[in-house]
Amino acid sequence: MKASRLAAVAAGSSVVVLALSSPAFAHVTVQPEGTAAKGGYAVVNFRVPNERDNASTVKLEVNFPTDTPLASVLPQDVPGWKVAVTKSKLAKPLDMHGRQISEVVSKVTWTADGKGIEPGRLQQFPVSMGALPEKADQVVFKAIQTYSNKEVVRWIEVQEKGKEEPDTPAPALTLSAAADGHSHGASAGDASDDAKPAAAATEAADSSGGSDTTARVLGVVGIVVGAAGVAYGVLAGRRRADSSAS
Repeated sequence: MKASRLAAVAAGSSVVVLALSSPAFAHVTVQPEGTAAKGGYAVVNFRVPNERDNASTVKLEVNFPTDTPLASVLPQDVPGWKVAVTKSKLAKPLDMHGRQISEVVSKVTWTADGKGIEPGRLQQFPVSMGALPEKADQVVFKAIQTYSNKEVVRWIEVQEKGKEEPDTPAPALTLSAAADGHSHGASAGDASDDAKPAAAATEAADSSGGSDTTARVLGVVGIVVGAAGVAYGVLAGRRRADSSAS
């Protein structure tokens, strides 16, 4: 009886935890692959969960900030989705690597070419971007999610410091301190605009590769330790058998 009661309590607790945490998972969010340093370039993923049981997500629109425009925005192709890039003229041109840039990406739209994001599924939309602002702690993107039943959810509310999270928060990318050698991502001495996003992608891949190597090493160590334990057990068994026979 005690065991069954404990099991019931544990099951109820886990349901509560899931219920409390589910709203956070249902939000459209943005996460970097590796780090997103001030003044640098990064590859980020816009993560879109489907939070409806009777409809699929068929379109995602991500609006890029106009107060801190990004000179380079390169969306990655996602199987089953068409991507469209919208550009806008700047009131004040940006100086990037010795060039004047008067037009930047203001919106990226992904439209499903098939079933879209079905109920109980999540899709990631990768984008390489930069140079990230040097004097800001985050970059806020306003996103619009459209379902197959024509419902539209606007993830556009900006989180205010010290206040509760809004019902439909806008995706916010937290920026880390500027890395050495990358504190001035817009300087003329840096690499070209096309090379920067590629470098960001390579850095993210190297980071994940290092994690894989560590995992392999730990796995080998575990196998060796396990084999040693088995060998010790066999030897101990033989010794006890020899002692009994004598």
